[in-house]
Amino acid sequence: MSTLLLNPIGSLITMDEALGDRRDAAIVVRDHAIAWVGDASALPTEYAEVDQRLDLRDHVVLPGLVNTHHHMFQCLTRVMAQDGELFHWLTTLYPIWLNLRGEMVYTAAQTAMAELILSGCTTTSDHLYLYPNDVRLEDTIRAAQEIGIRFHPTRGSMSVGRSQGGLPPDALVEPDEAAILHDTRRLIETYHDAGRYAMLRIGVAPCSPFTVSIDLMRESAALARSYGVRLHTHLAENRSDIEYSLGQFHLRPGDYAESVGFLGGDVWHAHCVQLDEGEIDQFARTGTGVCHCPSSNMRLASGIAPIRRMLDRGVRVGLGVDGSASNDSGHLLNEARQAMLLQRVAGDPDPARLSAREALRLATIGGAQVLGRDDIGQIAPGLAADLIAFRLDDIGFAGAQHDPLAALVFCGSARVDLSIINGRIIVQDGHLLTIDLPRQVEQHNRIARMLLDTR
Repeated sequence: MSTLLLNPIGSLITMDEALGDRRDAAIVVRDHAIAWVGDASALPTEYAEVDQRLDLRDHVVLPGLVNTHHHMFQCLTRVMAQDGELFHWLTTLYPIWLNLRGEMVYTAAQTAMAELILSGCTTTSDHLYLYPNDVRLEDTIRAAQEIGIRFHPTRGSMSVGRSQGGLPPDALVEPDEAAILHDTRRLIETYHDAGRYAMLRIGVAPCSPFTVSIDLMRESAALARSYGVRLHTHLAENRSDIEYSLGQFHLRPGDYAESVGFLGGDVWHAHCVQLDEGEIDQFARTGTGVCHCPSSNMRLASGIAPIRRMLDRGVRVGLGVDGSASNDSGHLLNEARQAMLLQRVAGDPDPARLSAREALRLATIGGAQVLGRDDIGQIAPGLAADLIAFRLDDIGFAGAQHDPLAALVFCGSARVDLSIINGRIIVQDGHLLTIDLPRQVEQHNRIARMLLDTR
């Protein structure tokens, strides 16, 4: 058993109600889990001798951030369709994505994961819904296992092409829905780990109401529940999404989701910008989770998700960077900042705002709850050793030493100085240790040029 001691810690944000925030603190990590948390002056004598000690007196330490929605392959097509809303943006990019290959998806995923880790993310989901050519979900799983991030990949799908009333071109969809379900079963049986501290869990995620059939939605829900895994999709992202749902199904998105089994404590939906008051109550009543993607929603002019009202009614909400072709960045701490500011932009009175602590909660314990995990998102004994640290003496925090938590959210988007995932040091002194980052970026850019040349 290896023991890692973080002592002293200048400022500690646990996101745990009992432990609270502390100055001059210490943490003991044994193997994959947190063994002890408290004031440095109260450190038990049994931890006088440890395998490794890190001095973090100039740092703020907090739980690793949790990203609940991403499309990592999109890192290859950043800043495309710069002025389009969702449907125009998608139809512009679909022909390019048709030429994706497995090695491209692997490279893009590793780049996306590196960017997330350097922003403080230690757990991420990914929604891979395109499988042209030789693309497989294993391409992203391999990337995660090599870089060392805690991973929730979801087996997405698109089965309804343009000729059947869907949005994507027919050449990009998987028309054989039985084959989709068969591959989903294979992935769950091969890779899903339901155990505590699991590094890999599979989800089931038909892409959206405008890309899959009603039957596939229902069958996906039944399959996921037969294995006890989680369900995910896009919902109510913009007005066109609402119009499609009303036109095709004669139902609001919330009622459509309910009709196909996509409401419940094992479900989370991305975006939900256009949920109405009844749907917010519907989500709260059923325990359905929401992933808020503020930068992407602004980028695509989708609107402002009613996050304050969701939280006030008890809806579980986490944060997501979304795909890096509709956000163009994978900085999860920045998403917390954007979430906070976006709830204030309309100039509503105080009750309609989001505090810095609430924004950080969305990025930590909120995301953990959305993914159905009780072993991450906080710093407390018995939880997974997913810890991050930022330098407080960085220029971006100058003048904000009196409130380190607020500094993380209000000040400039910082780069993590230390990241520990599952007890393993992944970033130290600001350097990612598990991959050669300059080589990774060079390879990514080469592949991105190659993909764009296929247009």
